[in-house]
Amino acid sequence: MNAAASSSSYVVAVRTLCEFTAKQGDLDLRFTPSPTAQEGITGHAVVASRRNASYESEVSLSGSFGHLLVRGRADGYDPGLNRLEEVKTFRGDLGRMPENHRHLHWAQVRIYGHLLCQSRQLDELQLALVYYDIGSQKETLLTEHLTAGLLKQFFEDHCARFLAWAEQEMAHRAMRDAQLLTLPFPHADFRPGQRVMAEAVYKSATSGRCLLAQAPTGIGKTIGSLFPMLKASPGQGMDKIFFLAAKTSGRALALDAVTRIKQSAPLLPLRVLELVARDKACEHPDKACHGESCPLAQGFYDRLPQARKAAIEAGGLDRESLRQVAASHQICPYYLSQEMASWSDVIVGDYNYYFDVSAMLYGMTSASQWRVGVLVDEAHNMIDRARKMYSAEMTYIHLKSLRKTAPPALKRGLDRVSRQWNALGKEQDCDYQHYPEIPEAFVGALLKAVADITDYMVDHPAAMDSHLQQFYFDALHFTRMAELFGSHSLFDITRQGAHGSTLCIRNIVPAPFLEQRFAAARSTVLFSATLNPWHFYSDTLGMPADTVWIDVPSPFTADQLKVQLVTGISTRFQHRERSLAPIADLIALQYRQRAGNYLMFFSSYDYLQKVATLFAERYPEIPLWLQARSMNEQEREDFLARFTDTSQGVGFAVLGGSFAEGIDLPGARLIGAFIATLGLPQINPVNEQIMRRMGEIFGNGYDYTYLYPGMQKVVQAAGRVIRTQQDRGVVYLIDDRFARPEIKQLLPAWWQLA
Repeated sequence: MNAAASSSSYVVAVRTLCEFTAKQGDLDLRFTPSPTAQEGITGHAVVASRRNASYESEVSLSGSFGHLLVRGRADGYDPGLNRLEEVKTFRGDLGRMPENHRHLHWAQVRIYGHLLCQSRQLDELQLALVYYDIGSQKETLLTEHLTAGLLKQFFEDHCARFLAWAEQEMAHRAMRDAQLLTLPFPHADFRPGQRVMAEAVYKSATSGRCLLAQAPTGIGKTIGSLFPMLKASPGQGMDKIFFLAAKTSGRALALDAVTRIKQSAPLLPLRVLELVARDKACEHPDKACHGESCPLAQGFYDRLPQARKAAIEAGGLDRESLRQVAASHQICPYYLSQEMASWSDVIVGDYNYYFDVSAMLYGMTSASQWRVGVLVDEAHNMIDRARKMYSAEMTYIHLKSLRKTAPPALKRGLDRVSRQWNALGKEQDCDYQHYPEIPEAFVGALLKAVADITDYMVDHPAAMDSHLQQFYFDALHFTRMAELFGSHSLFDITRQGAHGSTLCIRNIVPAPFLEQRFAAARSTVLFSATLNPWHFYSDTLGMPADTVWIDVPSPFTADQLKVQLVTGISTRFQHRERSLAPIADLIALQYRQRAGNYLMFFSSYDYLQKVATLFAERYPEIPLWLQARSMNEQEREDFLARFTDTSQGVGFAVLGGSFAEGIDLPGARLIGAFIATLGLPQINPVNEQIMRRMGEIFGNGYDYTYLYPGMQKVVQAAGRVIRTQQDRGVVYLIDDRFARPEIKQLLPAWWQLA
């Protein structure tokens, strides 16, 4: 859905119009992968540079039909030739492009053709599809000559087919906005602190600014952010709200919150969509995405209109609801969800759908010029998650293994990559080494190998094994990140003995990538219980200069939580052996004073095991259970199931792991926590290099690399204890460094330290 230009018009992008009216036949991903966004931009620029001086690029066009306002930017127009061009970049054999792809491309250029004839009063026009091969840099030109009358007829035919849908969307939008203006808060009253947060979100949305909100656990941050963003939507002409979460549990809370909001306003026609990763949504993981392999891809676009209509009528589309709609129409649920993103009001998904390098929601927002509000849950995770999005890694052992099994047509290219990789290793004089830039020869060899594999995929779509495919995707992402390499990232090589080495483009500061994401939204709200200090998050994530920061007062009081600083123990690595007995004795002392459920957090599994072994020997009568390495979902559930209202014992866990955040154990299920670490990242060559780079950029390398991330984990873990205003508990912070003023100031203001 696009924002209406006025109450009587519905704005639709040329691309959206054509995808709605001109797509037909099978879903077919064999003519893939498409070039990267950067390659596409470069390809368009190359084509434009080959044209004469009078050539016009990126021609803005618009035109009306009934209630429709159709707009977009045509790629190029040559007045001398009277030729309008639509440029499409591709890889591989153009002859293998599915016919329905080209059908869509012709529809787009013809719509643009009518808009151009109308705006410049042309009687006729030459239309051209320009297919630019990224690999060979050659152009293939397909042309047709049409009169303005025929182009007008084509335009009106497609608009007429879309008009009924547009009128339905306008009616939905009017009804939705009218209901949102009078939307009641879904509870009898706001919780303490919740109103403060809701008001800040509303003001940020109405002023078009971003917000960093530190708000304590238990105030209802999910509804406290969704409700005001929805209330602000009509006045700001917002098309959509994206609620982005780091974990499945966060998505579930958002879906529950929207359900509660809809229950409080029965007439509100709010369409909600949950986006799920492809590997979790796919019904036939053993089949390829084309009609000759997967029955859900065969005739996908022919059955899509009825499925789309049914999905709209369903209203709420969580993972299971969407799956049921897709199944009843025999189409792919994953690609149905992508289609429904255009017609939903609230979209719930992972961070990567908006912030990743090839983020779907960001791409759709830019292409369709949506006005969106973005809500980022548990935003303390954003720095690490964003860094991973813009980092890339390749391991030599995978290349070595692949060279033994790769098809003959690919061996030469892979051998070339291997030679360049080995050349890098010969220059290395230690196990870890940082380089100021990525060697062009290596990137060139990798690009050639990627092109070779792409051609092979096109010619042998069914012959790709999992190892070749994984190497291909890793190499493709590596070359993308190499194109974008700068001072925000590091390039380093780590030797791993007989396994060769690992090459890593390691993003340190995601700000340059995320700035455009924040700029594309009307307002972005990042909220969490731990966003202190705010400048660490604002600087690293690249938030706008006028971003608002609020620290929502806690609804909890100091008498609910006894915070003990145990400064007579050092948990530094060199003092660890001496700390084992004092920590074990401290746990037992507290347990005997008040038996119940406790969590004990350590900096590593090794540390955990040593204290657990000693504790079990000294205090066998106290129940004990341990977090293990690489626990699966069932094992994690079993660990948490030990914490009941009537149980007693101590769970040993690792700080920063599954049980240090995102779990809810109110009341007697958890009455205390011990944290035997500052949570500082390990001192190693990688982190030391990161510290130097952070120092160069922000002037405070140690705090940005070690202190702030570590203390965020400490506060998150301690936050497991007090979940409601009825809870009472204790937290022990074990390390002599907790006495330092710079450490204390990073702890929650409502804590009273003893």
